[in-house]
Amino acid sequence: MHHESLSIALILLGSGVLVVALFRRLNLPPMLGYLLGGILIGPHALGFVPDEDGTRYLAEFGVVFLMFSIGLEFSLPQLISMRRIVFGFGLMQVLVTMALTVLLCLLAGLGLQGGLVLGGIAAMSSTAIVSKMLSDRLELHSSHGRQIMGVALFQDLAVVPLLIMIPALAMTGEQALLMLGYATVKAMVLLAFLLFFGQRVMRWVFNLVASQKSSELFVLTVLLVTLGLAWLTGRAGLSLALGAFIAGILISETEYRYQVEDYIKPFRDVLLGLFFVTIGMMLDLSTVLRDFLWVMAVLALSLLIKGGLIFGLSRLFGNDKSVSIRSALALSSAGEFGFVLLSLAKGLNLLTPELLQVVLAAMVLSMLVAPFILMHSNRIVLYFSETEWMQRAMALTELSVKSMAVQGHVIICGYGRSGQNLARFLAQESIPLIALDIDPQRVRQAAAAGESVVFGDAARHEVLVSAGIARAAGLVVSFADVPAALKILSHVRSIRPDLPVVVRTIDESDIDRLKEAGAAEIVPELVEGSLMLATHAMLLLGVPLSHVLRRLRDVRSERYQLMRGFFRGVTDENADVEDDRQPRLYSILLDDGAAAVGKSIGELNLGKFGVEVTAVRRRNIKGVNPAKDVVLEAADVVVLLGSPEGLAAAEIRLLQG
Repeated sequence: MHHESLSIALILLGSGVLVVALFRRLNLPPMLGYLLGGILIGPHALGFVPDEDGTRYLAEFGVVFLMFSIGLEFSLPQLISMRRIVFGFGLMQVLVTMALTVLLCLLAGLGLQGGLVLGGIAAMSSTAIVSKMLSDRLELHSSHGRQIMGVALFQDLAVVPLLIMIPALAMTGEQALLMLGYATVKAMVLLAFLLFFGQRVMRWVFNLVASQKSSELFVLTVLLVTLGLAWLTGRAGLSLALGAFIAGILISETEYRYQVEDYIKPFRDVLLGLFFVTIGMMLDLSTVLRDFLWVMAVLALSLLIKGGLIFGLSRLFGNDKSVSIRSALALSSAGEFGFVLLSLAKGLNLLTPELLQVVLAAMVLSMLVAPFILMHSNRIVLYFSETEWMQRAMALTELSVKSMAVQGHVIICGYGRSGQNLARFLAQESIPLIALDIDPQRVRQAAAAGESVVFGDAARHEVLVSAGIARAAGLVVSFADVPAALKILSHVRSIRPDLPVVVRTIDESDIDRLKEAGAAEIVPELVEGSLMLATHAMLLLGVPLSHVLRRLRDVRSERYQLMRGFFRGVTDENADVEDDRQPRLYSILLDDGAAAVGKSIGELNLGKFGVEVTAVRRRNIKGVNPAKDVVLEAADVVVLLGSPEGLAAAEIRLLQG
């Protein structure tokens, strides 16, 4: 029995690793990978994992931590500032979607209970997919971004009453009404009690725990609070997720909110992934293939009807056509909370197995196509909205008019903090400039203050032409986004290959790529910060200014070769995956039996692993950038620069041959 449980755990973990790695590489939400992984390993496909209560119960904790995270992000000031979108547009979207779904279900003979369940499921959209895509496209603070996130926020809040309502629907007649009323009263009393008294208790508890300065104790307390309140609401006859949501709200009003969010994220992501695996396991492919036409019909109807409703409501709330289309495209697909409600309805037998399979398949397919719909939303909007063409044409015309009045100007791509600081320096030297930015709010405020900034995506060829790149004296990419910078450099190379371009990056890892793409200068902010730190330290220690300036000039002229990589430690363990793949420094001591002893650096050919020898320390004397013909000796310390994989291979070569 224990061996079987371990086998199931290994299969779940292995499938999770494979699908997350694949979908990260494809730049798609891992959640979709979990769904597909669950379909493949589930009892209806390969049959690696049986559909057991134990697996589903463990997966339910994923929903608990998801609701905890939603509560943690719950912000009363944010709700007040967006109240018209959240409680106007969002409320109408949920109510109208549910009402129309109930009507269609009654016409199809499914009954009121099934209609209400399907209405709640249909009203949900994917906050995870939508927020990630908007964030990646820098559209979170755009007009349509605010609309979309406001509606998604209300949907998240609407899950709470739906989690109370659906269990009551399993009852019949007056019993159902009594159960619903009783559950609502219990939820309100418990919520009021916890919010009134819980806030003070929560702050006192976390102040006490934080004073112990123990991360282990802090994590244990977070888990205790989250699962404890989930257990409390569960004992009260409500859902576990409701208790976790309340726990998140209570902690969100304390100063420990962000620290808690960091600690809880690994638990939430892993368990939520397991939840979506179990959702995928519910899907019976044979039933789906048999009812394929019904699945496609439900998918098409849900996307078109829900999208049409959202478009109409958006127009009703005074949004222009392009914003309404974008909102409809983003919110028309199914959401992760829809799966939560569907799983709850399955356990209560509120839907027939055949209907459940059709709805589940349509939801999975709608979430699979959602990222692709969002990726092509600009083209769809341009096709259907004439105002979008006019706005883009007007923006380009405005940009062209501004650029025609200047000659020998600097084009600043990105008008964030770095771009604005650069603009102030240029203004002091009376150097003309034109700044481009895709944040409409920032552009509007800066332009109103009289600054030379216009709305435009610098990664587009026609925008650079309109900005007068043919007459410009230079171009600066002020934001640290290497893929976007490479696009801009490609356009510059095709229009003005002689134009000097300065690019900002986070660190030195992409210097070579950007140089090859045509950048005249690259400014890695972390390295430049280190240089400024070294400059001030040397001056305070009495090193002559001329010597310090010469050192700085040498480092920059060698393209920061001296500053490449760093030695990682325990405090760097929380770095994200992308940072973990960056080149780093690593030192190896060669003992008497090391294979590299007696061989030259050139003979070892470490370059094939993408690794270079940056220094060799021998008898406390350090030689930087040693020549290829340097022969290594026992007790030498060899300092290597490379990726984690390359360093591992180089270490084996040095020590074992």
